[in-house]
This record gives sequence, C-alpha cells and structure tokens, in this order.
Amino acid sequence: MAFGGVIPLYNKRNGSWLLRRVFRSREKVLIFLVCLTFLFICIGPIFFLPDLRGGLSTKVDHVYKVYKQMQKAGPELILPPPPPDSGELGPIRKHEGVYHNVVNPNDIHLTDDKQRLMEKINNDEELRNMRVIEKPVVLTVSATPVNKVNAAAGQIDESVKVLKEEEEAVESNDIRAGFQSDGGALKGGSSSMVVQGGEDADPIARQRRDKVKEMVLHAWRGYKTYAWGKNELKPISKRGHTAGIFGRQDMGATIVDALDTLYIMGLMEEFNEGRAWIQYHLDFNQLRSEMSVFETNIRFVGGLLSVFALTGDALFRDRALHIARKLLPAFDTPTGIPYGLINVANGIAKNYAWASGGSSILSEFGTLHLEFVYLSDISGDPVFREKVLRIRDVIRKTDRPGGLYPNYMNPKTGKWGQRHTSVGALGDSFYEYLIKSYIQSNCKDVVAKEMYEEAVDTITKRLVLKSHSGLTYLAESKFDRLEHKMDHLACFAGGMYALGSKTIDSENSKTHMEIAEGLSNTCHESYARTPTGLGPESFRFTEGMEARALKSSEKYYILRPEAIESWFYMWRLTKDQKYREWAWSAVLALEKYCRVEAGFSGIQNVYMETPQKDDVQQSFIFAETFKYLYLIFSDDALMSLDEWVFNTEAHPLPIEGKNAFYRKSQGSTIQLQFDKVL
Repeated sequence: MAFGGVIPLYNKRNGSWLLRRVFRSREKVLIFLVCLTFLFICIGPIFFLPDLRGGLSTKVDHVYKVYKQMQKAGPELILPPPPPDSGELGPIRKHEGVYHNVVNPNDIHLTDDKQRLMEKINNDEELRNMRVIEKPVVLTVSATPVNKVNAAAGQIDESVKVLKEEEEAVESNDIRAGFQSDGGALKGGSSSMVVQGGEDADPIARQRRDKVKEMVLHAWRGYKTYAWGKNELKPISKRGHTAGIFGRQDMGATIVDALDTLYIMGLMEEFNEGRAWIQYHLDFNQLRSEMSVFETNIRFVGGLLSVFALTGDALFRDRALHIARKLLPAFDTPTGIPYGLINVANGIAKNYAWASGGSSILSEFGTLHLEFVYLSDISGDPVFREKVLRIRDVIRKTDRPGGLYPNYMNPKTGKWGQRHTSVGALGDSFYEYLIKSYIQSNCKDVVAKEMYEEAVDTITKRLVLKSHSGLTYLAESKFDRLEHKMDHLACFAGGMYALGSKTIDSENSKTHMEIAEGLSNTCHESYARTPTGLGPESFRFTEGMEARALKSSEKYYILRPEAIESWFYMWRLTKDQKYREWAWSAVLALEKYCRVEAGFSGIQNVYMETPQKDDVQQSFIFAETFKYLYLIFSDDALMSLDEWVFNTEAHPLPIEGKNAFYRKSQGSTIQLQFDKVL
C-alpha cells in the first residue's frame, strides 16, 4: 500500500532556499519601518504641536478669539490715526497712505479698507451673536461710605445678580438711615454711628494712631509693589507667598483681609485699589486645589461681608455669597459637621489626616456661625443659617467627657475624637463664637448664651489656673491630665471673658472680669519677659519658669494679634491706661524687630536680641494686628462694641437691631446666573 500522499517526506532543503528566506524577512522589517515612519510624520504633529493638541475645534476657537479681538479693536488696529490738528508730524509709518511721515486721511485705499472691514463686522451675524469677553473698564470708586455697584463685565462664571427690588430696598434703607459721608457717621435717631474718623481727644493717642496708620501704608505698599494679587508677601525676598491654607493659587488673601481696615482708617485710595482687584480678579471658579473651609470663611467670606456692611456696596456681598456657596459641599456629611478641606473645583472635601483619625476640628467647624447667619440675613437664602444651626444641634446633643468639649469630632459618626481640650489651638474660636453669636443676635440667641455659660463655667473650674507667682493662665487637658502650657492663640480669652462679663449679667460676671484681667496681664508678661518685647507662640508654667517658651518650636512670633486683641477689649471696657501703654510697647517692638524695607516679617526666636526673620507678612497683620492697635488709640465711638461684633479675624459685623448697617434682606433672594465666559 502506498503512503506517499499521507506521510510527509523530510527532504533536506538546499542552501539557495534558506538564503531566500532570510532576505524576505529583511524586506518585511524594512517595510514595517517605512510604514512606521510615515505614520509618525502624519500623526505625530497632533501630539507634539501645541496648536493641534485640542483638535480642530480648539484651533478654530483660537482663530475665532483672535478675530474677535481684532474686531473689537476695529479700524484702530489696522488703520493709522489721522494727523494731529496742530500740524505736527505724525508717527512714522511704513505703509500706503503715509507721505513724509504724515498720515493722509483722504487716501482712497484707507477709506476702502475701512469700509470693507466695517461691512464684514456688520454682516457676520453668527459671530456678532456669540458672547466674547469684554475689555474691563477701570473704575474710580467714590470715596464715600456707600459705593453702589457699577455695571461692568463679569469676570466669573458664577456671577451673582440681585433682584431689582432688593437693590431698591437696600438703597431706600440707606436713605432712611440718613447716611453722612463726613467722618463715616450714620445718624439714626439720637445715636451716631462712626466707622471712619473717630480721633481720640488725647493728643498722644492721636500721634500713636497716626503711627499705626503709617505702618499699614508701609506694609500695603510693599505688598502692592512686590506681591499684588498674591495671597501674602515675603517682604525680605520681595515676592509673593502662598500658605497651604489658601491652596496653590493666587487669590489675593491680603487684599480681602486688609480692605475693611483700610476703609476704617480712611485710606480710600488704597481701598479703591483693593476693590478694583476684587471686582475683576477674585474668582473662585479658577481654583483647582484644596483650601481650608475655616480660613476661607473667616478671611474671605468674613472680610467681604464686613466691607459690605461698612459700605453698602453689593459687590462685596455678592462675592461673599459666591465663595460661601463654593464651600457648601464640605457640609455633605452624615452629621452635617463639615470637612476641613475642600476643592471648590470639584466639590470634593476631606479632613486633615493628622486630625485624630481624620476628624473635623472644633475651632474650625465651630467658627462659622457669625458669617453664615449674617449671609443668610442679607441674601435671603436660609441654607447658610440651616448649616450652622445643624452643627450646633449635633454638638449640643453629644455628651462631653467631664463637661469639656474635645478638639475633634468625627463628621461621619458624630462622636468625639481624642480627649484633648484646649482654649488655644484647635479649640479657641469655638468658644469665642458662642458669646459673639449671642451678641450678634442682639441677645436673642439664648441657645448660644446657654452653651457659652456652660462651657466657660467648666473651663473656669478645670483649666483656669494660677502660677506660683500669681499669674493666671489657661492649661490644656489631655486624657484628663493637665498640661501647663498656654498658646499665644489662647490670649484672646482675656477679651472673651471681658466681653462675656459685660454682656451677661450674672453672679459670675465679676469673677469673669477678674479672670479677663489676669489673662491679659499674663499675656503681657509673656511679651515683657523677652528681649524683643514680643510674645512667643506658646509659653509654659513650671516650678522654675513662668510665661516663657521652653522648646525651640515655641519661640517664634508670626505677627499674631491675640494679646493685642484682649488689650483692646480691656481698654474699651475698663479704661485702664496700662492697656494703651502695653499696645504702644508692641508697636515699638514691631517697628524695631519686624519692620523691613518692603513690609513686616515674623521672627523665629523672640528670645534673641538679633532674631532671624521668617520672611512672611501674614495677611492677618492687616485684618487684626493693625486694626486692633488703631482702635485702641481711637475714640470708643469708632466701631463701637455696642453696634459691632468682630469675627475671629477681626472683621466687624453689625449687631442686628442695633446697627443700621445690618442691611437685612427685604424678602428677595439673591439669585445666581451661570454665564459662560469664553
């Protein structure tokens, strides 16, 4: 049986066949390389040429934008200007229509070109109906206390508009209140509100106040020259500085923080510069990084609300509303306790990883009430009030270990974190806002009053201590053990105790005022016991040391205001001259150790006679340090404590029912219009 057609035969191939096989493989490689090169040449430019990365539509958009800019420039861009009437030679030009360096206005080519260009612009219906960015108009703001909003092109996608009847209501309120531009006084009934001027009768106080104003101008000019639009200034390096709390972008934090101080001091030229920047550049739609909800609220929202109250300029209210609504996604938690950080570009919020397992911080979520309540009242939008009332409700219903408020709370479970209580860092302004919310409501917010009294009574019993030499200080509680350390941040508590003693008439009022005096004195001692006359970041009390920093990380001074803040309240409420003297000593120390060519810098060690500077001019030096110093040397009528309450960044907000600048909404709600800007 033959198997030739089934079983393969293995024959040895000759050499010529093998050579041919190798040659064909090389051909394939060459063909592949040629094709790859061809594809790279054809497709590569799409990835490597910038103008083609966005595709054809992006290219068309780019060409269109250029065309529209030429369209808006019109004949002025293409055609030369006519010759001067005086007969002087015009500018040298190298195109037709110019003879002997003088433009000929009768040249037929120029007339022809102009006519064709105008016909093209008028006939292009599609392009004419599309929106383009208008060229900003530089405004000169009136130097009167009330500046109405001028119509101008919006610079933000989320432009805030107000119903017509709301604007009319605000205007009519101002008219009924009897605004007086002289000295910034608003006269209503028998009282007179003063927001500018307010010189003290004492000539020494007037001189010292003028010195503080000069310091403000020095710091402002340095910022304007070297860091305009940046968040803060590095006065030694002479460039901008951005702390992590502001994200990674330039949002003009110093401008917003300084604006009410500039207005109160009557520095209207500088105020108008800041207002113009806010109108055309303050746009949170441009942010692409995380920001602190707390810092954004007290500095940006609080600063803008303060200037709105002072001036009645709706621009500031609208910007505050724009920013506050960007913060609302941070409140989307099971408990309503907001996260500490938010990316306003995508609404994603989170907490600091180091904060007791990702908890929210008491001094942050507890320091929103003043701004959010006021914003609801002037905008007609109840959402902000609802958010902070929910926070308060959660805090009240949660049991407190030993009657103290821990510094951390989990926003998902509503349970307290580490058992660490402080009236300094991480806790401070929560207690401050309890008494100030009661004051802001014209003593109607009884819940805030009750929470304040309970909290302060517990703090007084457990954390207020006296040193061996009799210095009153605030200790910290960590897992039921006391740490005898007081932060500079806790120096605000002298003013808080004094304000509470004045506002709430109780059996503890006298004791609280004594504590206020003691704390204010202790903070002064922390200043007086340094060669620089400036206080450290924190100071300790041991058997061999009192009111002095122990660790190197506690010895720096970053232009903080808390001690001066307490001296301000103590001066206003007691009229003891020593508080003015202590404030003046702080002025001299700032001048000697912190002033540099372009502004003011913090120092790294207050215990060195020639300390090294940290090269940062904090934005709060305008909002707080300078403002409190200025008011200490002013008459009590200027920003009266009977009419204004200061937020924790020292931005004054009006007291409802006592202050005609409260400007409460008449029922209309501010509406948002989403305008896409090309």
